[in-house]
Amino acid sequence: MKRRDFAKKATLSTFATLIGAEIVFGSRLLDGYSPLALQDPDPFKMFNKHKDMIVLNDKPWNIEAQAHLLDDNITPNSCMFIRNNGLVPEGNDAKKWSLTIDGESVVNKKTYTLAELKSKFEQHTYQVTIECGGNGRSEFNPPAKGNQWTVGAVHCASWTGVRLRDVLKDAGVKSNAVYIGYHATDLHLSRDPNKEPISRGCPMWKANEDETLLAFKMNGEDIPLIHGYPLRLIVGGWPASVSGKWINRISIRNKVHDGAKMTGDAYRMPCKPVAPGEKVKDEDMCIIESMPVKSLITYPKSGAMIKEGKALNIRGHAWAGDLEVAKMEYSIDFGSTWKSCSVEKPSNRFAWQHFKASVNFPKKGYYEIWARATDSKGIAQPMLLPGWNPKGYLNNACHRIAVKVS
Repeated sequence: MKRRDFAKKATLSTFATLIGAEIVFGSRLLDGYSPLALQDPDPFKMFNKHKDMIVLNDKPWNIEAQAHLLDDNITPNSCMFIRNNGLVPEGNDAKKWSLTIDGESVVNKKTYTLAELKSKFEQHTYQVTIECGGNGRSEFNPPAKGNQWTVGAVHCASWTGVRLRDVLKDAGVKSNAVYIGYHATDLHLSRDPNKEPISRGCPMWKANEDETLLAFKMNGEDIPLIHGYPLRLIVGGWPASVSGKWINRISIRNKVHDGAKMTGDAYRMPCKPVAPGEKVKDEDMCIIESMPVKSLITYPKSGAMIKEGKALNIRGHAWAGDLEVAKMEYSIDFGSTWKSCSVEKPSNRFAWQHFKASVNFPKKGYYEIWARATDSKGIAQPMLLPGWNPKGYLNNACHRIAVKVS
């Protein structure tokens, strides 16, 4: 009996730690019962996600799409990946929300309500491609630590908000300003209120671009909570970690921002190529900025089967960080030869570009269709995994789908 009492007390203590509060009538819990707060939630219902989305982690929530779910020109909420570093904040009230602009290089520290942001500054809408820096991490060998994203940590939604530069200008920016850093209301996994799960930023020139927004609408509606309601930062072409969610403060810094996940190896690449598995010193790591050129075949789904003599129409999207995609090609002979796809201009800067092609096959059998994008500087996607790095960032290898002709 003493062992059973000890085990129950230990279990209650564990439950209370996980929940973050005392279980007041915990002594009356039935043997084997788990409190509702710890029972597995259904993320597909909670976040209104498509049933084919893939959950990589639930503490914190990280969920990716599959390539065929990203076929829409503008990604709907149901197919948008989720990348979190901490716990999703609760009780966000747009009517009570405020944004503070502060930091060493602000002229006048100012606080704006959400209503003031909407009424005082001109609103703008842009389609912006947002991709996790670790998209494609699952292909690295030796394996890199972190969520094992395949290809689905990317989306392109339509965002409405006010330009960050207009708000910064209103507060005033000193001549020594170098960087901005964001702060948000998500809670660290330890529930320590003094720890930020993530606080990143970007140089002033990036913060001042037309398309860098303080956004409050996504695809014409209030941003869903999981994607940053009621206010988030949108920074096109750079890792998704720069587009912070649940923003309530932005600091104008006189140095490179040094918030959580801005130092060490977080969202950094070796400044020079390294051998697979090699350890890299922090001082030899460089901050990731513009994302590399990349593309994704969204139709058909991998594993397509067609009849001999039939052409297969393929389509997808391509993007290139701060640049445009200048050329799009496909191969059915494992990259030995390439044929052109038609590729559209972006609807605006940082929107992904749509491509399509009609593919013919010489005979029955198994094929792979590979897609390759080339950016406006002439840099093309590598056919296979690019150079290894400790955190498995920036895998922009050609996307492939399997096809059987019978």
